[in-house]
Amino acid sequence: MTLIKFKNGNGVNNFPAFFNDTLDRLWKDEVVQWMPSVNIKERAEDFKIDLAVPGMDKKDFKIEVENDILTVSGERKEEQSEENENITRREFHYGSFKRTFTLPETADAEKINANYKDGLLSLTVGKREDSRLKPKKQITIE
Repeated sequence: MTLIKFKNGNGVNNFPAFFNDTLDRLWKDEVVQWMPSVNIKERAEDFKIDLAVPGMDKKDFKIEVENDILTVSGERKEEQSEENENITRREFHYGSFKRTFTLPETADAEKINANYKDGLLSLTVGKREDSRLKPKKQITIE
């Protein structure tokens, strides 16, 4: 028996092709790549990077800096099984991501801290002393 895939390539109704491709990816025994949302904010003394990564644990992350490139990666594995009299159900959820950021010249790669709480991975990247934003100065007219 041969399994034949039908894909509608005329652009009129691409739902079946999308559905087949999605199922193909879900049924394979591989880690699915995904990309968490990221917010980056520059503050006076540092940069703040927040990644939305719910359902993970801090041991699932790897954070590295090399040649002013900050790399944040993570992998999650979840397995559930349920057995009743005639039914066995097993679900596997795997996923990984990798985000890289080029640090600006004002960043200090030696001053990076990370914190994970409630599905949010927060990193702070300190600025070099000579590049911190100075407070506004009032100039008086003589």
